[in-house]
Amino acid sequence: MSQVAKEDVVGIIGAGAWGSAIAQLVARGGAKVILWSFDGKHEQFGLKPMKNIRQTQNMRDLYSKSCNIWIAVTPAAFFRDTMNKAKEFYTGQPIIICTKGAEPDTGKFMTDVLHETIAPKKKNVGVLSGPQFAAEVAHGVPTGSTLAGGRKIQEVGGRIFKELFLSPTKDVIGTEICGVGKNAVSVISGYIKVKGRGENESALSMTLAWNEVVRLGLKLGAKEKTFLDFCGLGDLLLTATSTTSRNFSAGVAIAKGKKPVGTVEGISALSALVKKAGEARVDVPFLSNMYKKLSK
Repeated sequence: MSQVAKEDVVGIIGAGAWGSAIAQLVARGGAKVILWSFDGKHEQFGLKPMKNIRQTQNMRDLYSKSCNIWIAVTPAAFFRDTMNKAKEFYTGQPIIICTKGAEPDTGKFMTDVLHETIAPKKKNVGVLSGPQFAAEVAHGVPTGSTLAGGRKIQEVGGRIFKELFLSPTKDVIGTEICGVGKNAVSVISGYIKVKGRGENESALSMTLAWNEVVRLGLKLGAKEKTFLDFCGLGDLLLTATSTTSRNFSAGVAIAKGKKPVGTVEGISALSALVKKAGEARVDVPFLSNMYKKLSK
């Protein structure tokens, strides 16, 4: 197993539940962590503060002289704005994106946004995705994750994500589509749980939706086996069937005429998939119909 290099200081951009959980994970592995958030706060999950996690509100602390690795965990809706602000302090260090979702206004994936803002060289950008409930990762529960990217990303990821069961791949686009797709299918599944007429219809809906995600992904260049990996089937099983999932719970709330609680990216993910399908001339009738129902 790869060892954490003495010089590894990981800058984590975003200290919501997932960013805070990754901070705990990386710090337990032995690396130093600088955890940035706009308000300097982060989630503790009932755990004792770790000496090798430093909180900050100052992006200057992420400068390469301080951090040789970046992890981006900002919600999709704020990803572009945050990366534009971080641009001043970026000098080419590897960036691993842990945000799952699509930009609401454009439908672009996070790698697209990152390349447009601060990291034009794709070899330095990777994606981590999989069945990962934040609280469980923070507490060290065994977790599988797909790590997508080139040699440098795999090398870095092997050092800092030592607790994760990693599945390496070069299929970045496929890994991202899975992250966006599972968000969309999860909110659909929650909606059908209430509006549908039984478990059979729930299974029918999930299958139809995921088949369209896969069909679109293959057209965009994704590898079929990626959809069977942790980022695909694994994450789908976790988030499209559990009330612990924010997106599943959001679908339930929408079906009951209530406002979803917290950060929910399933609707924008669904919108992005329908938009990309139109551009790629891929027929996605079920996703399109569900988007009309969920976005009213």
